[in-house]
Amino acid sequence: MKERVEVALNKIRPSLQADGGDVELVEVTSDGIVKVKLTGACAGCPMSQMTLKMGIEKVLKEEVPEVKEVIAV
Repeated sequence: MKERVEVALNKIRPSLQADGGDVELVEVTSDGIVKVKLTGACAGCPMSQMTLKMGIEKVLKEEVPEVKEVIAV
């Protein structure tokens, strides 16, 4: 599942990088929790929670149905 999550993150990454940010995969747990670290401009952005839930989590759940939740660490 981790490989499929990485592939999905690579689809999201260009739009984050266009705004000066990025996302780094930290861990994928056996119960479907994906832990990511927002970096660059995303790290301090007030909209980062919305980006995480409405953007990253939405795409990951579509691409990898086993994903239950995405959290920032």
